[in-house]
Amino acid sequence: MNYSLFDLLQLIGALGVFIFGMKIFSEGLQKIAGNRLKSILSGMTRNRLTGVLTGFATTSITQSSTTTTVMAVSFVNAGLLTFVESTGVIMGANIGTTVTAWIVALFGFKMKITPIAMAMIGIFFAFLFSKNSRWRNIAETMVGFGILFIGLEFIKNGVPDIRSNPEMLAFLDGFAGHGYLSLLLFVFIGTALTLVMQSSSAATAVTLVMLFEGWISFPLAAAMVLGENIGTTVTANLAAMVGNVHAKRAARFHLIFNLIGVVWMMVAIYPVMHAIDMVILSFSENPASIMSADPEARPNATLGLSLFHTSFNILNVILLFAFIPAIVRFIERILPAEEGDEDEYHLRYISTGAMSSPALSVEQAQKEVQQFAEIVTKMHKKVNKLLFDPKAKHQKLWSKIAQLEDTTDQLEIEISDYLVRVTEDGNLEQELTERIRFLQSMIHDLERIADIYFQISKLSERMQETKTQWPQEAVEDLVRMMNAVQEAIINMQENVARNASEVDLDNALALENSIDELRDEFRNKHFDRLENAAYTPRAGVNFMDVLTRLERIGDHILNVNESAAGNRLKATRIAGNR
Repeated sequence: MNYSLFDLLQLIGALGVFIFGMKIFSEGLQKIAGNRLKSILSGMTRNRLTGVLTGFATTSITQSSTTTTVMAVSFVNAGLLTFVESTGVIMGANIGTTVTAWIVALFGFKMKITPIAMAMIGIFFAFLFSKNSRWRNIAETMVGFGILFIGLEFIKNGVPDIRSNPEMLAFLDGFAGHGYLSLLLFVFIGTALTLVMQSSSAATAVTLVMLFEGWISFPLAAAMVLGENIGTTVTANLAAMVGNVHAKRAARFHLIFNLIGVVWMMVAIYPVMHAIDMVILSFSENPASIMSADPEARPNATLGLSLFHTSFNILNVILLFAFIPAIVRFIERILPAEEGDEDEYHLRYISTGAMSSPALSVEQAQKEVQQFAEIVTKMHKKVNKLLFDPKAKHQKLWSKIAQLEDTTDQLEIEISDYLVRVTEDGNLEQELTERIRFLQSMIHDLERIADIYFQISKLSERMQETKTQWPQEAVEDLVRMMNAVQEAIINMQENVARNASEVDLDNALALENSIDELRDEFRNKHFDRLENAAYTPRAGVNFMDVLTRLERIGDHILNVNESAAGNRLKATRIAGNR
């Protein structure tokens, strides 16, 4: 055989260049999309049809169905998406991932794009060092695009000429002459290739090159593409292993949905290929499914394979769309919910896979902060019940509040660590850097609020042990104070979920002022009660302790609102006028 180990290493290096170019291209597109990507993702929560469009659009932007499906699994884990809603996103991601194959087939095989790619890198390389972040992101995208096609050209040149290596042709013929068994074998090969590369787009590009160079026939290439659709589901399933049962269901849906599609397509593969030939013959003399000896006709095969890839995913969505509820019920049966799932708190968005772009990573961290605020709200309700509900099960509430406080400690560490890793990128826009700093500030203040609620619960425990009680008037004062804090917490939770420009700091400040005013009013009434011996000194100390701690919670709530607005100086200036 004329093919040496050095030639093989060159081919692997060419593949590395292609994947590197795809990575840079994808990250650049995501940075350019920025906040627009966030608005696209927000469409996930409407219905399955909207979800399909959302999954398609997101995958087209990120150039990675893995990114989209892992995000969908993370959002299901977080409760932002229901399992049923995620099915549409996953189906759309399957269609979106075919865009890469079209780009490669149209530009990589139908055109001599390498000189253009080199010129593109030459034009945009200088802009990688621009101070303007938009130009820098555009340059990164275009340089990545150029490297991608240079890598593809290297792969084409690195693949051995099968006519000069008759031994290799004989080897491949040994696998290719068994009809449906050969197709099944190449389905497994496509799956394995995707698992090794961790990218169905890269695996599809390699399949296109193998088809173009005559290594494999069109039916075998189509079988490999089907296998790659199975292989791409593995990453999301691995990501869901650390998620809750709903995330596992979403990932399992992706696998089962694609498996069903591969099964029916294997039955109908020859009629479908005949239909693709009819389409190709409508504008060319050479069909796609028969490899022509004429090199000029070979690009038709790559176009035909891209058409097959897209047709398969679109037809699979159309055929199975009505059966989604049945598939969902089946998955719910094989993955039943466990008791207590709804009470478990852990990293939902950022614990289920590798980071994508810094902008998306910050969005995921933002969602974690929203979850953090939900836990604080839950702690407030439990402390309120602990203090004022005579029928409350104190032991259970103390235990639950302690558990939630431990959770907030862990969340603060893990979210902070994640944000630090995002900043290690070293090439962040100023806006993202400031946003990360405000997120760090928010999680610190939220953790302090959780600490204070835990301290109040411990105070309640001591009062229970010493049988200390407050008079009705003092209880009513604290009820009013707790209600004022609750109103501020609800407002804070809403602000944390908003864009910075939508946060109403004036309202947040008014709520914090009302807490301060109540503190002053109730402190004066407390001294009156002490002077009139309305309660014991111990009860009075406990009353002031709770009152002071609640006022401190109000301060931290205002800090969180300031950080959510991304404008602490403005809030501080307003606060200075109090």
